[in-house]
Amino acid sequence: MSYALDSSTSSVTRAQRVAGMILSGLIVAFLVFDGVIKIIPLPVVTETMAGLGYSADPALARLLGVITLGCAILYAIPRTSVLGAILLTGLLGGAIATHLRVGSPIFSHLLFGVYVGVIAWGGLYLRYEAVRRMIPFSDRSF
Repeated sequence: MSYALDSSTSSVTRAQRVAGMILSGLIVAFLVFDGVIKIIPLPVVTETMAGLGYSADPALARLLGVITLGCAILYAIPRTSVLGAILLTGLLGGAIATHLRVGSPIFSHLLFGVYVGVIAWGGLYLRYEAVRRMIPFSDRSF
């Protein structure tokens, strides 16, 4: 059984592919924005990092920005999109753990990483039959 992300022989409809591309595009736009403000870094970034218990050192913010942009690039390229989603899931897990540690509000801060992750994987799920086979939500055999 092949897990190639070839859409030429899949049962993904045009509407599903378009919806998946829209969701994935939103994720890429968010990640690029987030990465760029960290690379600059804007004062709000270093202040927020300090509030979360991290060093306000701009070098740390820049490193996180580069990692975020790397995830965005990998996610945006169809051939590496699953790898990008996996790395993004790890990055979001760290953000969730950070917000849990400092006692951030649950629905607006703590679960924000979950929302982003669900949208990212949802975009891939809608676009690629191979992702649907890896994450089956139906009675069809794996």
